Amino acid sequence: MDTQALRLEQLQRAGDVIRHDDFLQNPPVFIAGADVGFEQEGEVTRAAIAILRYPSLELVEYQVARITTTMPYIPGLLSFREYPALLAAWEQLQQKPDLIFVDGHGISHPRRLGVASHFGLLVNVPTIGVAKKRLCGTFAPLDSAAGALAPLEDKGEQLGWVWRSKARCNPLFIATGHRVSTASALAWVQHCMAGYRLPEPTRWADAIASRRPAFLRWLQLHPEMSP
Repeated sequence: MDTQALRLEQLQRAGDVIRHDDFLQNPPVFIAGADVGFEQEGEVTRAAIAILRYPSLELVEYQVARITTTMPYIPGLLSFREYPALLAAWEQLQQKPDLIFVDGHGISHPRRLGVASHFGLLVNVPTIGVAKKRLCGTFAPLDSAAGALAPLEDKGEQLGWVWRSKARCNPLFIATGHRVSTASALAWVQHCMAGYRLPEPTRWADAIASRRPAFLRWLQLHPEMSP
C-alpha cells in the first residue's frame, strides 16, 4: 500500500474543504449522525447513519452497512479505512440529511482531513466532526464544569473547539468537516444536545451500531422500523 500517495491525496483533498457555512437548507430539517466501528477482529467495517428531524431531534430513519474492511489501520489514514462503509450506508438512505455529524475528526487532523472532512467532500453535504479524543493541536486546560470551552489550535491556526458538554465527562473535539464554519460547528453541536455527553445525532448512531438498550427500547415502540 502506497501510504505516501494516500498522504498526498489527503493534502490535496484538504485544499477542497469549504470552511465557511454553505448550507442549502438553513436551518437544516434533517441532521444525520454517523458512526463507524469494526467487527470480527477488524475484518468487517460497520457504519451506522441515523437521521433525526430538527429541531425535535426525533429519529426518523437509520441504516447500517457492513462491508469487508478494505485496508489495515494506519495512524493518520483512518478515513480511508472508514469511508467505504459510510458510503455504503449513505446509499441506503431514503432521506438524505442537510447536515451530518460524524463521530471523528474534521479538519482537526495533522493534514486537515479527518473522516468528517473526507466523507463530507465525497457526499458534498455540510459536515461536522465530533471526536472523543484529540488527534493533534493544543488547548488551554478546561474547567471541570459543563460548558467549559477552549479553542483547539495547531501551528497558529484554530482547528476547532474543545468543549466539555457534561460535567465530570471528558470533553468533545468539535471541528469543521466540510461546508460549515468553526463557529457554526460548535453552535450546531450545542443545539443538538439532550443532557448526554454526545450530541443526539452521533449518540443515536452509536446506539444503533452497538444495539444499545436505548435503541432496542425505541425499536419496541417502532416495530415498523425493525430491520
